[in-house]
Amino acid sequence: MIVKAWNNGEHKATGAGYGVKLSVEDRDSFFDPEWETVFVTLPNGVKLEANVKKASFWNNTCIELINKKFGQWFIDKNLAPWESGKPPSFKLTPDKNNAFVLSEI
Repeated sequence: MIVKAWNNGEHKATGAGYGVKLSVEDRDSFFDPEWETVFVTLPNGVKLEANVKKASFWNNTCIELINKKFGQWFIDKNLAPWESGKPPSFKLTPDKNNAFVLSEI
């Protein structure tokens, strides 16, 4: 699935407030409402955990996987901050159960 980088509007150097945004269709196809968290391996090998057991993830108001490690990687790769309205895109591949792998396109 293709995901886009996301930021809460505060481009913090710590990486806080960053994540990746999913489509409703991908969320419904690849994520289980019974999961509390998912695990994502970034292209640099760093693994992170993101909360998906929140009403906003399932009611279409906040369909993002959020963790400051996303932001740290975006910043390290000079992908963040990005030009307004032009976040970078990535491939998010299901691995097993509630684990995924993020890769550059």
